[in-house]
Amino acid sequence: MFTLFGLFGGPARTADAKAVVTGAGSGIGRSFALELARRGGEVICADIDAARAAGTVELIGQLPTGKGHAVQCDVSDRGAIELLAKQAQEIFAGAPTLVINNAGVGIGGKPVGDIGFDDWDWALGINLWGVVYGCEVFTPILREAGRGGIINVASAAGFAAAPSMAAYNVSKAGVMSLSETLAAELNGTDIAVTVLCPTFVKTNVFTDGRITPASMNLSQQLARWTGLSADNVAARTLDAHDGGRLYVVPQLDATVIWHLKRHFPALYVRGAGLLGRLLPDN
Repeated sequence: MFTLFGLFGGPARTADAKAVVTGAGSGIGRSFALELARRGGEVICADIDAARAAGTVELIGQLPTGKGHAVQCDVSDRGAIELLAKQAQEIFAGAPTLVINNAGVGIGGKPVGDIGFDDWDWALGINLWGVVYGCEVFTPILREAGRGGIINVASAAGFAAAPSMAAYNVSKAGVMSLSETLAAELNGTDIAVTVLCPTFVKTNVFTDGRITPASMNLSQQLARWTGLSADNVAARTLDAHDGGRLYVVPQLDATVIWHLKRHFPALYVRGAGLLGRLLPDN
């Protein structure tokens, strides 16, 4: 796992956490919730699908430690996030100690000009605005409490900028920039920020997203070859957060892309363009 030193240190923040996790009904979000419960935490499992959220809480109930609460929440709705914050403070009888803005969707397979504004709105509404709302609403609560942590789930797509993924790339690049800005603003406080930037993780993001058949097939193949399990990624991210890390780039392929992009930016863009021309048609 590649990590860059962050701005924060101090004791573990993920043990016995009072946590809010969005998109907790499946994938990485469910894995975050279960791992936090294993660490003795009490977790609000928020998801747009109430049944999936309840399923995560049921799994938490089978663990020897931890406690879960299911909450239905559409992260693209600012009012729903504001309500989630109120519910969290009521459930915890105070501020949460950890907020994980994880909810997201997959979209890809079309070049700019063919994507369509409905798909842009959908992707940015969930992937970017969902995180913006989470940070805007919960950061003042954590500031008032005097400590806590925020983990935002971005993607290596935020810096890889692969062709035919513009809406997804832009949404995740925004999450990265927001996280970096928030970390700078919170420097000197006892509130830590971590941004997760994986490539392929074995989740249902492909089947639940708006991805063309050819792109979905390629993504699923790459996930089988290079993807990590959601449980692995969640545990490593929580450990990195405890270690005060800002960036978490958990896979070798993402690490290579990270360094290529920064040391050879023009060459990287030409290479990405060539790769895009070699990809199968939609």
